Amino acid sequence: MREIVLDTETTGLDPSSGHRVVEIGAVEISNLIPTGRYFHCYVDPERDMPEEAFRVHGLSREFLAQHKVFKEIAGAFLDFIEDAPLVIHNAEFDTRFLNAEFALMNLPPLGGARIVDTLAMARRRHPGGPNSLDALCQRYAIDLSRRDKHGALLDANLLAEVYAELCGGRQAALSLRTVHAVRIAASGDLLTRRAKPLPPRLSAAEEAAHVIFVATMKSPIWDRYLATDEAEASVAG
Repeated sequence: MREIVLDTETTGLDPSSGHRVVEIGAVEISNLIPTGRYFHCYVDPERDMPEEAFRVHGLSREFLAQHKVFKEIAGAFLDFIEDAPLVIHNAEFDTRFLNAEFALMNLPPLGGARIVDTLAMARRRHPGGPNSLDALCQRYAIDLSRRDKHGALLDANLLAEVYAELCGGRQAALSLRTVHAVRIAASGDLLTRRAKPLPPRLSAAEEAAHVIFVATMKSPIWDRYLATDEAEASVAG
């Protein structure tokens, strides 16, 4: 399932008071796994930057004035998100700002039915606990060392990891391994080995090329499962 994890930075807290979007970060995920596709842009808000907002994200009026205004990036943003569900932390805040920008262009708002609010998910799962993005990253042992200030794309990437955990990411992986192990144990008596193994279909050159290809991959997903298996084996030992 394709979803878009989204975050924004703004000049303030209320679009009805004239505050605007200054940064958008959006990360595409498929079945909770980042695909590597993302959308990111800074936006000229056509106004000053209050000191309180600058302290949060560090985006100055001078820096943002070098970038496009919202109406110039809106088409590319809408093309990227298409009709996918939008995963947002404290979604009411971001959608109010984005819909205010769309209203200035006479474009329809983002429909509420497509919004997945991870703050609401976290409150249901951890009632009474701190459920800010920082708190959830700490709860799930997600690395926050990169986060000196708020940034839309960085926060969207962090939220993608948090969202996977809120959807049972690690627990689901453990469950799948358990089911797999049970199936192997149950069918062990039915498995038979060939009297003579089939000859390999790959040439030595093809096998060598595959080893080189795998070595160049960055953080392949199976490393997560291998790391978990090693940790479980260490505990069991």
